[in-house]
Amino acid sequence: MQPSHLAVALPAIGGVLTLLLVRRSSRAAATINLLAGFVALFAACALLAQQLRGNATTSPETIGDLAVGGGLRIPLHLLVDDWSVLVAVAVAVVSFVVQTFARWYLWSDPRYRQFAATVGLFTAAMQLVVLSGDLVLTLVGWELMGWCSYLLIGHESEREKARRAAYKAFVVTRLADAPLLVGIAALAVGARSTDIPTVLRFWTAEPHAGTTTLTVAVLGIVCGVLGKSAQIPFQDWLPDAMEGPTPASALIHAATMVAAGTVVLARLLPLVQHTEPARLALVVLAGVTAVVAAVLAFLQQDLKKLLAWSTVSQVGIMLTALGVLPTGTPPDTAIAHLLGHAMFKALLFLMIGWATVLVGGTMVPRLSGVVRRYRDLRRLLAVGFLALAGVPPLVGFVSKDLIIDSAAHHAADGDGPALLGMVLLGVVTVLTAAYAMRAWLVLQHGTVFQRRSEIEVFEDSYTVQEVGIVEMFRNSPQVDEYGRELAPGERPVVDDDLEPQPGLMPTTGLLVLAFLSVVGGAVVASPLLDIDWKHPDWLLMGSSLLLMVAAGLLVRVMSLRTTYGDASERLPMSWRLLASRGLGVDTAYTAVVARPVLALARLVSGLDARLDRGVERTPALVRSLGDQTARVHTRTPTSGLLAVIGGVLVVAFLGVTLW
Repeated sequence: MQPSHLAVALPAIGGVLTLLLVRRSSRAAATINLLAGFVALFAACALLAQQLRGNATTSPETIGDLAVGGGLRIPLHLLVDDWSVLVAVAVAVVSFVVQTFARWYLWSDPRYRQFAATVGLFTAAMQLVVLSGDLVLTLVGWELMGWCSYLLIGHESEREKARRAAYKAFVVTRLADAPLLVGIAALAVGARSTDIPTVLRFWTAEPHAGTTTLTVAVLGIVCGVLGKSAQIPFQDWLPDAMEGPTPASALIHAATMVAAGTVVLARLLPLVQHTEPARLALVVLAGVTAVVAAVLAFLQQDLKKLLAWSTVSQVGIMLTALGVLPTGTPPDTAIAHLLGHAMFKALLFLMIGWATVLVGGTMVPRLSGVVRRYRDLRRLLAVGFLALAGVPPLVGFVSKDLIIDSAAHHAADGDGPALLGMVLLGVVTVLTAAYAMRAWLVLQHGTVFQRRSEIEVFEDSYTVQEVGIVEMFRNSPQVDEYGRELAPGERPVVDDDLEPQPGLMPTTGLLVLAFLSVVGGAVVASPLLDIDWKHPDWLLMGSSLLLMVAAGLLVRVMSLRTTYGDASERLPMSWRLLASRGLGVDTAYTAVVARPVLALARLVSGLDARLDRGVERTPALVRSLGDQTARVHTRTPTSGLLAVIGGVLVVAFLGVTLW
């Protein structure tokens, strides 16, 4: 038993035990899953320590080879290397923090037991994808994640929107998975093995490298990755997945589900690098997705959906980072961004969930000024948005700058996809700073009630003339609800202080995510990642930061004199409505997919009904024909018929007697 085994198995064991042993007690379900998650996190950290010391088992066995015959080998083993260990630790950290937060957030949810168990299974599936050394194991984890995401998104199944979002996520990702299955099958059959190192050696060697079979297989895998990662043309399911509880959103959008595609392509990166059409398609689709999603994030009126479109954009950055890498380059820059994104995006989703509990919604009017009213949210939300925007020295700045720097270096060598990727990544960096700034200005804006009160006070002062009422309110010492003057630094107790607050464990988890968002960039200096971080392009870095500052200032100017401090109010309402509908992709799904399928179904149903009616009418038709022939029949045998029958009998008799 290796730490890699425990990192995969323990979350699943916790989920299964919860379903088998716990009937009603949310406390017991939380205890089992939190204990399993903590031990799994400890196992992932132990695996990291082993890898740093150089004594980790590289290829741990699981249940042994799967006997299928036909010369096909399916070893079903794990694969432990440098970057996969780091991702495993990140998944374990985010999953454990989500479990602790969910216990508080879903305190009164009657289905918390099922939710906690599903999170455990989901975590195990992601760890299996991360640590898999076999295509079949990868596929098992991949499909289990899809099933668990359906359950998590549709957790509040009594709501029609939640059910619809779950169905949509399941159907869209299953549709994209069909080419992935074909691609994996083609790779395995060609190499006569599902062992990933064997597959890579076979297909990157002559004469198989660059063949049509390899191109089709890799394009199929890229299609599956685009579907799971919510990239164009499959991007629309992820914002709808916000109908799930906030802890589920944090898990799906941070270190699991949507990041699984990056992990799979990173594992199979040599095949992508040997397939130029697939590499170009990846850069174009992921890069365009990153830009479009960033624009849509800026226009969202629901801040939770803003974070959802931000996730689509950030995953596009990761996949573009993989696409710009030429042959022989490791995927470590994309992995570095995956690690940083896992921390700050999980932090942002959970903090927005906390704010939602306090104000009762995620729309801009609800969340406007929330960090002014609830000071405990200010620092953690600020860290999350600064890391998302890529402000130095936070983790988002380090990983994004290294990706752009890598793309620029490869573009300078004449690599076409790298040049295109560099341009798209530069645009995304500016747009990310813009929507992060917009969200922060909304959160720290004065509330409508506060502004109206101040306006009324000024109007009263102007009317009464020279009474100094405004100065009196501003300069008088604070008092409590009983009129007692407060000591310096003492804060009055108000109703807001009585709002529900997370306990010690959830708060500690949020602080850990914030800390890692600040110092996590140091991971690029780790011996586990092969990244040239000592020789940055200072001119490129400075240009990027100047553009980010300009974008932030422009957003600040646009937010002035708006109702909620929302810069997007300066843009046409039609744009914002179109963005809230995801550019009307649902309509396109209906026109391109749903209506033709329904028309075909109606045609088949009509033909089937007609066939059934025809079959049902056949006995009556036969009966009618029999009645008509009976009417014309004399019921008396003719002489010719008697002669024929007699002849047959004579011939039969002679044949028997003469034989």
